[in-house]
Amino acid sequence: MLTQLTNKIECGVDEAGRGCLAGPVTAAAVILPANYKNSRINDSKKLSEKERIILQREIIKDCISYSVSHVSSKTIDEINILNASIKAMHLSINKLKVKPNYILVDGNKFKAFKKIPHKCVVKGDSKFLNIAAASILAKTYRDKLMENYHMQYPEYGWKDNKGYPTIRHRESLKKYGTVDIHRKTFKLYDGQTLLDF
Repeated sequence: MLTQLTNKIECGVDEAGRGCLAGPVTAAAVILPANYKNSRINDSKKLSEKERIILQREIIKDCISYSVSHVSSKTIDEINILNASIKAMHLSINKLKVKPNYILVDGNKFKAFKKIPHKCVVKGDSKFLNIAAASILAKTYRDKLMENYHMQYPEYGWKDNKGYPTIRHRESLKKYGTVDIHRKTFKLYDGQTLLDF
């Protein structure tokens, strides 16, 4: 896996929670040192929860700068999930303490940010360390937030499913309906009737 694409001050950006029925979409931006090496950093989906937590600490300790941002379910409903994901990425880039002059983005959709050159990379979290590092931070920070929401709404099982449409989450929606952090535009309901997923 390459550390980065250019020899500029480059940040990797990725998001987590795009396919969830509840909770925010979360994005992280990470600037790693040039020629940084860590063979254990990978796409967050390929790592165990324990591995992600360990790597989160290492990334925060080793990186030049990082930032994490959440965009709420309310905003997702207002501007749609794609725009909310890009908004979260922009917020994270903007909060970096070191200004990047190149942006590597996981996926194939992005909107230019402050005229900084960028490149979208499909499956970038398995090709570039800075994107993979961002994927780990986005995932771990969002997971922690969903665990906190679980304490408020334990009936949905968010401690385990983190808001994704698992069988338990769907059954809980049938039984209890939605709460404030559910994404109402994700076709959960047509009036009062739960739609098929």
